[in-house]
Amino acid sequence: MKELIEKLLIQMGEDPTREGLKGTPERVEKSLRFLTKGYDDNIETVLNDAFFSSTYDEMVIVRDINFFSLCEHHMLPFFGQCHIAYIPNKKVVGLSKLPRLVEVFSRRLQLQERLTGQIAEAISENIGPFGVGVVIEAQHLCMMMRGVEKQNSRTVTSAMLGAFKTDPKSRSEFLGLLRKGQNL
Repeated sequence: MKELIEKLLIQMGEDPTREGLKGTPERVEKSLRFLTKGYDDNIETVLNDAFFSSTYDEMVIVRDINFFSLCEHHMLPFFGQCHIAYIPNKKVVGLSKLPRLVEVFSRRLQLQERLTGQIAEAISENIGPFGVGVVIEAQHLCMMMRGVEKQNSRTVTSAMLGAFKTDPKSRSEFLGLLRKGQNL
């Protein structure tokens, strides 16, 4: 990767040996490997069997999970907050595992729409709740720095599975709780 980054700098008209760029190829490689480390993560390992029997059958929400990702179209960052809700079906998951799932999928080249769905599907498949709702609100540097150059635009995506898709009351309760104190 270092050699490719050096070639990229040359193609941009830069001199990779000049003082300010010395070490840049190594730093960019290290940065990209960190920003895309989600490819190496395994969902089962991340969840680490942190499932607990429970009779709790009301909505569980973990909101305002900050994340960063890279847009697969331009490899520019997008960032924002993810909100997750699920309705337990005889078991709950350790609360820290939900932000860890967000981290796994956001540390890949992504589309916000896919990211939203991947998080919801992983929760549904691994926890088996009655329903899952995921809402992501993000800002995309590919829209802010280039293209339409709209610095205040936000993109909101949702994925609703199970009861959140079929039961309007569950969906409304989740979205209503998110709106409290939010700009959604």
